[in-house]
Amino acid sequence: MRASYLFTSESVSEGHPDKVCDRISDEIVDLFFREGPKAGIDPWAIRAACETLATTNKVVIAGETRGPKLPAEQLDQVIRNAIKDIGYEQDGFHWKNCDIEILLHEQSADIAQGVDALQPGTNKEEGAGDQGIMFGYATNETPELMPAPLHYAHKILRLISEARHAGVEKVLGPDSKSQVTVQYENGKPVGVREIVVSHQHLVEDMSSNQVRERVEPYVRKALPEGWITDKTIWHINPTGKFYIGGPDGDSGLTGRKIIVDTYGGAAPHGGGAFSGKDPTKVDRSAAYAARYLAKNIVAAGLADKATLQLSYAIGVARPLSIYIDTHGTGKVSEDKLEKAVAESMDLTPRGIRKHLDLNKPIYARTSAYGHFGRAPDADGGFSWEKTDLAETLKKAV
Repeated sequence: MRASYLFTSESVSEGHPDKVCDRISDEIVDLFFREGPKAGIDPWAIRAACETLATTNKVVIAGETRGPKLPAEQLDQVIRNAIKDIGYEQDGFHWKNCDIEILLHEQSADIAQGVDALQPGTNKEEGAGDQGIMFGYATNETPELMPAPLHYAHKILRLISEARHAGVEKVLGPDSKSQVTVQYENGKPVGVREIVVSHQHLVEDMSSNQVRERVEPYVRKALPEGWITDKTIWHINPTGKFYIGGPDGDSGLTGRKIIVDTYGGAAPHGGGAFSGKDPTKVDRSAAYAARYLAKNIVAAGLADKATLQLSYAIGVARPLSIYIDTHGTGKVSEDKLEKAVAESMDLTPRGIRKHLDLNKPIYARTSAYGHFGRAPDADGGFSWEKTDLAETLKKAV
């Protein structure tokens, strides 16, 4: 492992075109989990796989669902409410005026037969919704057990967003990006070498220096004391102007920010996006389980950092493999950790959903500022961020 180096991660705000699409897709998943029980549908039977495209005053949503029969008007209103909440009231993208096209249809029966468990009395378990590999990661370099570059890139934009929604920064728009280059010494983050913030502004003739005056206080608040020095290089709106933003400036698609959603490049990614998918899709639920297990390994003091891989086959319940790498920081061997993980949690799709209580409308909130490193919510949101398995893992080891 290298001792001293630079590492960079980026974040994007909820107003980024791709994040607008992630939010809309997850709002549809939440809608099905809210309305399904009202219609007498078991949450375990709900399915949703929703993809969104957004461009100038146009939103298209397509995908496969199973659950309550929702009127188009209800879906339309949920989409508009999401766009309004993000803050888009611009000529090129307005929550009230944009054209919305809904192209959802029933889930494929061929997929359903592989995922659904058979009737009681049969031996078939509920299978994975697709094949694939999923990774989880944790490191003790931040209190949230997340890699520092991504954690602080998220925090910068989240603080600005909170101020914008509170009406403090009325001249800033919803669309923004950040990027943080962190200096590591002896394997630990100690400072910031470069800071990039590109933020949409609603006053057309604002200069980069004027934008910097608005965003710099939030950057300094987000970063640990002493990390910004006179050697830190700033890049604020480096193109000079960022007036046209959101889907009017660049089209958006669901699932294009998977590194922003996870670990900022500090860990591998299996390739599957999260947003728009119900938890039968192991792209989402098993990635949450992998983060949960990796985080609990580190929280238990069994390693300073841990990468965990799970693999699945469509229609097959049990993971095909479990792999753990503690990057030379483990207090016990990886093979013992792998056995402890398998003993401590049911890693079938149904087991994951039950353990993490995922059959709930908890997904829209994950669509911006990362699916990991967030505080667990009282209603079950971000349940995969709990460290309640740490003692169980220690005992299993």
